[in-house]
Amino acid sequence: MGNGDDTGGVPRRLLPLALLVAVAVSACGDGGHSSAQSPTAPITTTAPRVGPAASAAAAGSREPTRERADVYRFDGAGMLSPAVRGDPALVYVPNSMSNTVDVISQRTMRIVARFATGALPQHVTPAWNLGTLYVDNDLGNSLTPVDPRTGRPGGRPIPVADPYNLYFTPDGRFAIVVAERLQRLDFRRPVTMRLVHSLSVPACRGVDHMDFSMNGRYAYASCEFAGRMIEVDLRTQRLMRTLVLNHGDASPQDVKLAPDGRTLYVADQVNGGLWEIDPGSFRVLGFLHTGAGAHGLYPSRNARFLYVSNRLAGSVSVVSFRSRRVVRTWRLPQPASPDMGGVSADGATLWLSGRYNAVVYAINTRTGRLRATIAVGAGPHGLCVWPQPGRYSLGHTGEMR
Repeated sequence: MGNGDDTGGVPRRLLPLALLVAVAVSACGDGGHSSAQSPTAPITTTAPRVGPAASAAAAGSREPTRERADVYRFDGAGMLSPAVRGDPALVYVPNSMSNTVDVISQRTMRIVARFATGALPQHVTPAWNLGTLYVDNDLGNSLTPVDPRTGRPGGRPIPVADPYNLYFTPDGRFAIVVAERLQRLDFRRPVTMRLVHSLSVPACRGVDHMDFSMNGRYAYASCEFAGRMIEVDLRTQRLMRTLVLNHGDASPQDVKLAPDGRTLYVADQVNGGLWEIDPGSFRVLGFLHTGAGAHGLYPSRNARFLYVSNRLAGSVSVVSFRSRRVVRTWRLPQPASPDMGGVSADGATLWLSGRYNAVVYAINTRTGRLRATIAVGAGPHGLCVWPQPGRYSLGHTGEMR
């Protein structure tokens, strides 16, 4: 059930790395937090309605301005950790309506295995230590551990309340179960999944997807049914700030940090594009239209582009991180519903579930053309491409650092 014991989720063979991460987080300090902003008194701000890009609100930034490193610098093509180099190249597809996972060979692009899960599997999530994949069984109230060395379930289901999604703090100390239905973020031990602390977020209806600040101290989560974003202090495990998007007329989905850490991109499926947010001031910088049903966000292996799946438009937008513009649009043969997924380790293929069409798309990232369309179970959702480059996993379907 993964590599390591319950020593903060850090396997003994990776302890030096964990210590380096902890030192790096400590060295970044608090990122410019004001002591006047009490964690018991969260701040709410309101973003403007969708329109022309607003001017940057840089004052009061919480991110260290001296930090210019690429947050994806360990996620380049072929940069596999020794921990995963022996893992077979597979794609794990949770079929939410079939209560199964289909396993696809990345080489042959054919299904090589299928296994049953708990009710309503939503995502397949790599553990922080890269030794286990978890199937997040939302209505089954469980996690199904999968051994990535065999591509098969690797132990008994782990009881967990309402695991719509699953993340890990950058220092590896906690797993964060996103309990969407219960409106909670549950901080748990990352191997045993023993509950440590529940953070209630009643104003964040439909708490959904997350990403983390460059210094590793803050988490940013989308509130699908409330049209909001929230910021959580990971040290205190408390809600800090709330940002209302478009006066609540929004449906934020996936969340991704730009390589320089200065822009937080949030997909909005109602308004068909990306909110650009300054993670320091927690204010909107602008809005970028991509396509109807903007949903999943995936950086390219060279960290130059962001792939945006437009679920209702049946297309993928390619956004330049440098220019903050759509530079290409790949239109899939209709009907199509590109949803969640990931990029192959070599960066050549973008894998996406076809949520409403019971298929998986394999897209050539050089040309935008389909390499394959693979029939799978009903309601495919947060598929995981494995292995992926990176030192450790932040969760979801493979947010790596």
